[in-house]
Amino acid sequence: MSKSKNGQTRVNRRDFMTGAAATATVFGMPWQALAQGVPNEFDGSKFQLAAPEANPKRGGVLKYAITSRPPHFDMHQSGTINSLGCQGCMFDNLVRRDPRDSGKTIIPDLAHSWEIAKDGKTYTFHLREGVQFHDGADFTSEDVKATYDRISKPPAGVSIPRSTLFSTVSEITAPDKKTVVFKLSESRPASFMMAAFASGWNTIVRKKTLDDNQGNLRRVVDIPGTGPFKSKRRVENEVWVMEKNDKYWNKGVPYLDGIEFYHALPFSPELGSALLSNRVDYGRIVDPVTARKAKATPGMSTTDFYQSVIQGTWMNNKKKPLDDARVRRAFNLALDKPVLVDVVKDVAPMMVGGMIYPFSEFATPPAELAKRVGYQADTTAAVKEAKALMAAAGYGSGVKQPLDFLVREVASFKLWAQAIQAMLQQALNVEVKLRPVVESVWFDDIKSGNFDLAIGAVVSTLLDPSDYFNAWYKKDGPQNYGFWNNAAFNALLPGIDTEVDPKKRLELIRKAEEIMEQDPPVLPVSWEKINDVWYNYVKGHNPKDYFGIYDCVRFDTFWLDK
Repeated sequence: MSKSKNGQTRVNRRDFMTGAAATATVFGMPWQALAQGVPNEFDGSKFQLAAPEANPKRGGVLKYAITSRPPHFDMHQSGTINSLGCQGCMFDNLVRRDPRDSGKTIIPDLAHSWEIAKDGKTYTFHLREGVQFHDGADFTSEDVKATYDRISKPPAGVSIPRSTLFSTVSEITAPDKKTVVFKLSESRPASFMMAAFASGWNTIVRKKTLDDNQGNLRRVVDIPGTGPFKSKRRVENEVWVMEKNDKYWNKGVPYLDGIEFYHALPFSPELGSALLSNRVDYGRIVDPVTARKAKATPGMSTTDFYQSVIQGTWMNNKKKPLDDARVRRAFNLALDKPVLVDVVKDVAPMMVGGMIYPFSEFATPPAELAKRVGYQADTTAAVKEAKALMAAAGYGSGVKQPLDFLVREVASFKLWAQAIQAMLQQALNVEVKLRPVVESVWFDDIKSGNFDLAIGAVVSTLLDPSDYFNAWYKKDGPQNYGFWNNAAFNALLPGIDTEVDPKKRLELIRKAEEIMEQDPPVLPVSWEKINDVWYNYVKGHNPKDYFGIYDCVRFDTFWLDK
């Protein structure tokens, strides 16, 4: 470490290059709490990523099973692994999460170096020379500016869930071809901003690609990226074949000649069968039964990790009877959450939680939450209050006109939907009609409000409430699928976003949680863990401590030991 001329901390290139231990001393905290580990200046101009193992082999094609039916092809506008799971390897970011330590460390990517102003309002990134897009065009700062102009302030007709991460970005400039500067209207913790830049979702695309498509890439199947792999062949609902980018700027990677992404529904028997019969090498979002079998099989490995997702049922606040907060709370109280977790125990690993990530430092502790009405194992008090609320709202005899329940075509959602249908009918005499649909229809109907209830999943980028409170719960938030609008909650958000005292900030978060319990923006069905399963000859990855599956999706360090 040394001091620069302006007194800011500089991390020397030799410190960074000494390996994982040195890297950990720079950023070395869990990525949801990096805070003091982000240096004001960073020079990684000589950094090149490589596999964590010695003497990695080159060649071969990885057969990877993952749900991959994207609702469209514009990853910035997406919120599902169906998009990023296969497309991520085609792109790079400004900075990225290191796949070798489960994404805990931020490392250089298209930006090799950066400076953060002392007042926290200016971020300057210095870009690599010699980088090309897959179509042969040179990468410049104009591409970064165009990408982030769209992410931070989406044009009409474009909705980007991560735009809330950059709400304080007031100006983006490109003073030369290899420098891009972000100006903030008010400072944010450097840990928050760097984590936002490092999100796997925030991939860099060509300015010309955006201009040629009027800023909307939903129908562009093969979007030119700068990433380690490029699209070779795609068969809808079957396979997406990627080939190595021979002109990739990081000359040491990728090791694989290609990847074949096979579409397999999450937690499905088909996915499990493909793995256990070795038709594929690696599977993501695998059911617990298959994971247990794999663990007992020589030559196979499995791990599970928390996921940056809430499994929820959204209530359309624009339609009766769900326009009444009393009805929304009644519905939440009617759901037996421990039973909902148990319903899918052999399909998907889940846990009970409320409106905040239950495994985060911001959450009401699980033991305390379990004492709260609506989360208790004994539902007597919850059902009693729910019936009283329905009666006060004028629905004491129930709802006979069946509510349209939009259900994503995933095994866990279909099981939950049937259980929720029964719970609402038995507890509150509310009739529900299930309507299973494929991914693309679900997202289209959610956006247009063509539903009464809708069960699915919603993703955040960070564990920090300033991310998902704004995206999921704020008025007009990009993932506020139920059109929820609570004035008291909205008034708390600026304080949550800007308060630097941890104790005071947590008090504000608790107040927000109290508001959401009384007026639920979503019915929290459960919070997710997922299983990865692979054959031991698949090297160069480290999923055991992942939080989420949206940051380490490049596959550039993967290699096959066979």
